[in-house]
Amino acid sequence: MKKVIVTGGGGFIGKAIVRRLLEQGIAVTVVGRRNYPGLPALGASIARGDIRDQSFLLNNFKDHDTVFHVAAIAGIWGGQDLYYSINVSGTENVLAACRANNISRLIYTSTPSVVFSGNDLKGADETTPYAEKFLCHYAESKTIAEKMVLAANCEELMTCAIRPHLVWGPGDTNLIPRLISRGRRKQLRIVGDGDNMVAISYIDNVVSAHLLAAANLEQSASAAGKAYFIAQNEPVNLWNWINELFARLDIPLVEKKVSFKKAWLAGFVLEKIYTLLLWEREPRMTRFLAEQLAKSHWFSLEAAKKDLGYEPQVSTEDGLVRVIEWIKAGKPEL
Repeated sequence: MKKVIVTGGGGFIGKAIVRRLLEQGIAVTVVGRRNYPGLPALGASIARGDIRDQSFLLNNFKDHDTVFHVAAIAGIWGGQDLYYSINVSGTENVLAACRANNISRLIYTSTPSVVFSGNDLKGADETTPYAEKFLCHYAESKTIAEKMVLAANCEELMTCAIRPHLVWGPGDTNLIPRLISRGRRKQLRIVGDGDNMVAISYIDNVVSAHLLAAANLEQSASAAGKAYFIAQNEPVNLWNWINELFARLDIPLVEKKVSFKKAWLAGFVLEKIYTLLLWEREPRMTRFLAEQLAKSHWFSLEAAKKDLGYEPQVSTEDGLVRVIEWIKAGKPEL
């Protein structure tokens, strides 16, 4: 691995991958829709464009040997066309550009949502089947894209999918900021009985998993054509973990509860209203969010440990300490 493309290299996960690659002396080209001024200062090249533009990718993938395809639109709300154009068609374009430029390795950033069907997942492993019904376009589009990436695996283009769950850490632009914002406004409620256990993934560990996958494809290739769940060694009680974060930041703890049934029905009604009125902003509750907040979803890491040599290097407690320091420092760009 000498010259690498990172699509979505300006995002939370992508940027962390870029930094780690540069630290290892690997040449990196970031593919994204903005300039990302901090990355050239670190030594990265920027190819500004959209993964929905196949000719742009064909031209900019030349002379690279590995692609980390991180770019995606995430979220639990929004129109189907946007999610499919970026997450599905964009991935088709990435695969086409890899083939046209004889790139031999592709590591795809996926999500455990591809197997979430609304039921508890406790220690689920990679034999868990894909979900067949979806409550948000993100999960469905990522499922289609992951299947596409793994089906593309061959001797000329080896592929692997990494499924990190609830990624957090310094530089987070989604999970931690959203929790803090809603917590300070006292907008959070424990959904269900509050006993659900979930997997969480500290950013440094997620980056390590991606690089381990790339090394595997370059060496034994035992991970070729496979997907891997990635998280901390142990799941956490979701609401205890949130309240531990809040306690250290002097944010009121989440103590009020709402039943899963009420939250699910509220999500159903709000989805109908927002769709009818063509409101683009995300409802405070959706059916998918209610299920995510009330159900257990954690995964076996045995396959990643066996095939990739994955082992979380940053513990949940150490990660929490680092996040608190980052927040108290004013959330500087890292």
